[in-house]
Amino acid sequence: MLKRFPLIILIWLLSNLYFYQAIKTTVATNQYAIVYWTANLLLMAGILAAFFVRRGSPLQQTLITWLMGLMLLAFVPGVAAAPILLLEDITRIFRDFPPRSILISQLAIGVAFIAFSVVLFGITRGRHFYRLKKTTLRFPNLPEAFDGFTLTQITDVHSGSFTDAAGVQKGLDLINAQRSDVILFTGDLVNNKASEMEPWIIPFAGLKANTGKYSVLGNHDYGDYISWESAEAKTANLKRLKEVHADIGFKLLLDESVQLHRNGASITIIGVENWGKGGFHKYGDLSKATNNVDNDAFKILLSHDPSHWEAVTLNHEKPIDLTLSGHTHGMQFGIDFLGLKWSPVQYVYKQWLGLYENAGRYLYVNRGFGFLGLKGRIGMWPEIAVITLKRG
Repeated sequence: MLKRFPLIILIWLLSNLYFYQAIKTTVATNQYAIVYWTANLLLMAGILAAFFVRRGSPLQQTLITWLMGLMLLAFVPGVAAAPILLLEDITRIFRDFPPRSILISQLAIGVAFIAFSVVLFGITRGRHFYRLKKTTLRFPNLPEAFDGFTLTQITDVHSGSFTDAAGVQKGLDLINAQRSDVILFTGDLVNNKASEMEPWIIPFAGLKANTGKYSVLGNHDYGDYISWESAEAKTANLKRLKEVHADIGFKLLLDESVQLHRNGASITIIGVENWGKGGFHKYGDLSKATNNVDNDAFKILLSHDPSHWEAVTLNHEKPIDLTLSGHTHGMQFGIDFLGLKWSPVQYVYKQWLGLYENAGRYLYVNRGFGFLGLKGRIGMWPEIAVITLKRG
């Protein structure tokens, strides 16, 4: 990361210099320039300081949390205004470079202000701006008894980031209001430690579903991202986290399956431990999880990381009808509006948000209930997904 720091600073400086042209055209005062560049330089100094603080320490985590929000407030408005300024610059080439248009500069600043407002909302209110996403999926092999069966999926709670009990409860109440048949949780209950969930056990235990609540582990649940005083301490932490799942009323599926019965028919819920591409651990074993599952059973798989779908699930000998994942968070930053979906995370994950289909098999990627790092969400609001299964 340190090797990339000069490039980050260079991009930041260039984007700020470019946007400053619009400000300079409309605001004729040197005092504003002093304030503008002082704020940017202080922010850059803070970023540099974060690199030299002890890795994983509370101070570094606090610095990163604040700096991520401030970086977006400083960077996004300029990026949003850049296309307007660039378009004007292209036309100026053919007009012998006349002075910048005050009207165009004002338009660029207006767009930047809108972007600033969205970012500000995201880092102050967006973390609990829960959005309900409803989807209906049809399967020819779904047992008739389960026609109309509803499931609510939540994922990536990251309880270690929570500070607002009322905000969290708003999301939990929205989950219960769906009155789904089953609630399915697809990993990352905590950031690092089981103790992070202790204050939230009672609220989450209040989640209700008449056919049960089932869960799997995510990459953050194993405690792999912090230093432990001993291997025994790390093992004890994971043991306690598994107990927490039981404390909040969820059946934790560790490379195993369970059948749900209705009117003499059944469907199978399968849960694998975390399996991710790249540098993520590949703990999960789908073959082990499906060992006692019939080939012709209707199957729903809980798998935290969506990269597992293309890498393993689609080619598995026992076809999985529906896979539910999380992990990406939609990067907590992006656009999902009127059918337009974009986030920087899409350049890392091919399947990163919403519904995907391949030969009648489906993957749904939920952007997550909580937040991590950035204490907010910008455009990628927290999600509660409700899927209705239909036969046909």
